Amino acid sequence: MREDARLAKPRLEIDLEAIVANWRSLARMVAPAECAAVVKADAYGLGLAPVARALARAGCRTFFVARPEEGAELRALLPAVRILVLDGLALRPPAFFLEARLAPVLGSAAELRAWRAACRAAETAEEAALLLDTGLTRLGSDAAELAELGAAERACVGLLASHLACADEPEHPLNRRQRARLVAARALFPRARASLAASSGIFLGPAYHFDLVRPGAALFGLNPTPGRPNPMRPVVRLIAPVLRVHEVREAGSVGYGAEFPTRPGMRIAVVPVGYADGYPRAAGGRAKARIRQDEVPVVGRVSMDLLTLDVSGIAASAVAPGTPVELLGPAFDADALAAAAGTIGYEILTRLGRRFERCYRGGEAH
Repeated sequence: MREDARLAKPRLEIDLEAIVANWRSLARMVAPAECAAVVKADAYGLGLAPVARALARAGCRTFFVARPEEGAELRALLPAVRILVLDGLALRPPAFFLEARLAPVLGSAAELRAWRAACRAAETAEEAALLLDTGLTRLGSDAAELAELGAAERACVGLLASHLACADEPEHPLNRRQRARLVAARALFPRARASLAASSGIFLGPAYHFDLVRPGAALFGLNPTPGRPNPMRPVVRLIAPVLRVHEVREAGSVGYGAEFPTRPGMRIAVVPVGYADGYPRAAGGRAKARIRQDEVPVVGRVSMDLLTLDVSGIAASAVAPGTPVELLGPAFDADALAAAAGTIGYEILTRLGRRFERCYRGGEAH
């Protein structure tokens, strides 16, 4: 990705080739299981249309979203792929899904019965995807509820899915218990494929892959193996121009709350990115940025539209209005920014704002 001598406004660069490479890497890892793609929340904030199209061109044939409306938007983009909606029938009636050719991931025996009834009324035989709660205590049926289903109801289930609560902690005993519960429940559904692993679950090994895996975060460069080197290619780069450089002439402070003290001779660069753009307020005084090859600290409080950097340690000639500052990139990625702000990389990606100019690399943006 290019490094501009001067930058006019903040720019979010999204590497579609890296997303595709991450999907292909995971697909090879889990074969012969199928590798789907989770593109909910506007592909984790990176743009549903360009991301989904790039993945479909690469060979991805099954996509997961959260909301029915996301599924309808994706169906308009990709007429031929399979689309599953994780929220089930809670937000829309079966007719909505049938018309849009979406598969709800059903969260209860009652939803399964409603789906079967709607399919019979429409004279179609859509397979059901059923969610089993193996320990997350969110959506999904427990094993006792599934055991009460009749043989005909069980026979129409084509996918039995569950979700790991502690996949990013490989030694957590709940991982093995959840897998065992899925194996036991699967015996009730003679035709069903099984799915348990999302991004981190894939790295628990082949025993967790079953027939289909559902990576999301790992596709977009977040580390699915916390505490170990990130096996995924970086996807996102956020750069913004310096607006102004303050030459500090007397002792004072930076930003709201006067939390960062200044002394004569310091230089403070102002950058037009703030929490309204999704850059976390809590990262002030903890995050890092880069100007060319130099690391500089974010100092003072992050405000709605601005943040400030202490550039005293680099050459004065290297920083001027228009100088590009890398706020997210390979050297300080979304996981690192999340750690500085006391959150997770998922939240960083999904909150990146619409005020950025978006630049897609390695694929079509529209």
